[in-house]
Amino acid sequence: MSFSQRILGWYATHKRALPWRETKNPYIIWLSEIILQQTRIEQGTPYFHRFLESYPNVTKFAEAEESEILRLWQGLGYYSRARNMHKASKQVVNLHSGEFPTTYTDLLRLPGVGEYTAAAISSFSSNHPHAVLDGNVFRVLSRYFGIDEPINSTQGKKIFTQLADEMLDRDHPSEYNQAIMDFGSLQCKPKNPRCEECVLRLDCRAYGDGLVEKLPRKIKAKKSKDRYFHYFVLEAGGEVLMSQRSEGDVWANLYEFPMLETAKEINVAELVQLPEYRELFGENEPKMIQGQVKHILSHQNIYAKFYKIDVDNSELVKKRNWNYCLLENLDKLAKHKLISSFVEHYF
Repeated sequence: MSFSQRILGWYATHKRALPWRETKNPYIIWLSEIILQQTRIEQGTPYFHRFLESYPNVTKFAEAEESEILRLWQGLGYYSRARNMHKASKQVVNLHSGEFPTTYTDLLRLPGVGEYTAAAISSFSSNHPHAVLDGNVFRVLSRYFGIDEPINSTQGKKIFTQLADEMLDRDHPSEYNQAIMDFGSLQCKPKNPRCEECVLRLDCRAYGDGLVEKLPRKIKAKKSKDRYFHYFVLEAGGEVLMSQRSEGDVWANLYEFPMLETAKEINVAELVQLPEYRELFGENEPKMIQGQVKHILSHQNIYAKFYKIDVDNSELVKKRNWNYCLLENLDKLAKHKLISSFVEHYF
């Protein structure tokens, strides 16, 4: 049996029942693929159902306000994915008359759709012969063929793209693509792979050479940048002061409490001496509500502290364009995970 036949044979027995596999609708498949990027299936599935219920077709998605999409997305992180989805939906409505494209070339033109996503949507919806190449597929191919070229190097991407295309079962591209991804997720796992009961074991180079735990190889990412955020909770009359983040930084357009950023970790005594703090809050001393919380983003480590402060806020609102929000309406604002987690426990 060939490589693809063994993968398909394994899949016939171990196929997972996932809601987005019950359709050929490219819009629904696109929805699931974007949500599941950098997201575990268990975490992403409830979001998939909520988005599909709120926006049953691409036209409804395009008509939605970005703020509402970001609110539904809250907790998934990588908010640029949600913004690109909104842009892509509008493009589908304007350029494709609301008919979600299925060809690889047209899909690649949509914001937020890369080579993997275009291949997945085109093959899953229309059985087009485009090989998917995600982390699971990289791992299966790297181990089976014993390839130690880093998967995130230029040469590595070229090698694996060609190999994935060669291995593709062109008679059953949709089923094969889903099969090899499931195989990587369930059988050829990153840690503790189930080698002893693997249908590829006898021909697997990594298994034969004792390299399973060392493959695939990946070039280490650059060191993450540390950032220090100080959030201030200012309440008055059943309302709380909120700030909307600007474009060009993490969490663009999402809501949070008024915040000052420092270049290093500082204590309260040092905080109140900062010129920017004194300009905003004068001699008022903040009371710490929650000590340092670490929030990890791609290439950034956010260290956040939360303080409560009592001060006349009328001038603050004018200075910084901050706005009051009724506590009962906080859930309606699109907030990033760091803030939504605090709100859930504090209010």
